[in-house]
Amino acid sequence: MKNILSILLIIAVMGGGAMAQAQQTPKVPRIGVLLGLSFSANTARIEAFRQGLRELGYVEGKNIVIEYRAAAGKREQLPELITELVRLKVDVIVTAGPSPTRAAKEARVTIPIVMTNDGDPVGSGVVASLARPGENITGLSTLGPELSGKRLELLKEIIPKLSRVAVFGESTQPGNAQSLRETELAAKALAVQLQYLEIRDPKDIETAFQEARKGRANAVLQMGSRVTVSHRTQIADLAVKSRLPAIYSNPENVEAGGLMSYGVSIVDLYRRAATYVDKILKGAKPADLPVEQPRKFELIINLKAAKQIGLTIPPNVLAQADRVIK
Repeated sequence: MKNILSILLIIAVMGGGAMAQAQQTPKVPRIGVLLGLSFSANTARIEAFRQGLRELGYVEGKNIVIEYRAAAGKREQLPELITELVRLKVDVIVTAGPSPTRAAKEARVTIPIVMTNDGDPVGSGVVASLARPGENITGLSTLGPELSGKRLELLKEIIPKLSRVAVFGESTQPGNAQSLRETELAAKALAVQLQYLEIRDPKDIETAFQEARKGRANAVLQMGSRVTVSHRTQIADLAVKSRLPAIYSNPENVEAGGLMSYGVSIVDLYRRAATYVDKILKGAKPADLPVEQPRKFELIINLKAAKQIGLTIPPNVLAQADRVIK
């Protein structure tokens, strides 16, 4: 009988210890990151997000788990990827770009969503307002449409006789319709004629350059498109071959050989997205977290590309550059 009691006592002590250990072990938060493009196309941005988390005390694999899902430019895959993240019971979904954000909203998931960058979240109905987004989505806006006019102005500065500009874009890309309207307003003020060319598929890229040459374009202004981002090296090469100065919204295009880019520092937005994740994990509701606007803008110029097309960048424009690639 004493042996039985002893055994029961040992079991009770062990069980109590296991329970205490279980109570002491905190739940490791699980973050879902939804990418519209491939992981490789977002390397620098993802690293900035990780850096932001590290600055807040989160170490991936130790006190936080990140589940990455990438659509590789195939929007039709986004709903399935969202379902996977919901099945994994992630605590927060971080959406990398407008398309993943809208897919998550359309899926009506109740998990908190942090958007890393969106050109027009209010106009597109993603949030009710920047100050009070409502529901379960918050994050950062890029002011994308408002910057299109500035890009056209920069083209005019480097090409004083600019009269015709080919605009590459994808009409179904969120925010592009408003960006085009802003560009048209700037074009009217600068006496520049626009030639809009749709790029929805990789095969449209060469066709767009052919049409730009036929239309006697003096330059190219590229708007957002999953295709143009994924095929940025090809576009940079064709711009050089066509001897067409081109301006982009993303620095990655310039790093791939493009002439210049002007826009919000997307890397900075990804780093700041980590602060939203931190606040939500600590109990804040997305509806109560205002959507923040960009703080850092960048003009990047590639002098090598300029030399290849026989273009001299004016000193006053070079003086404005945040980074010059030689």
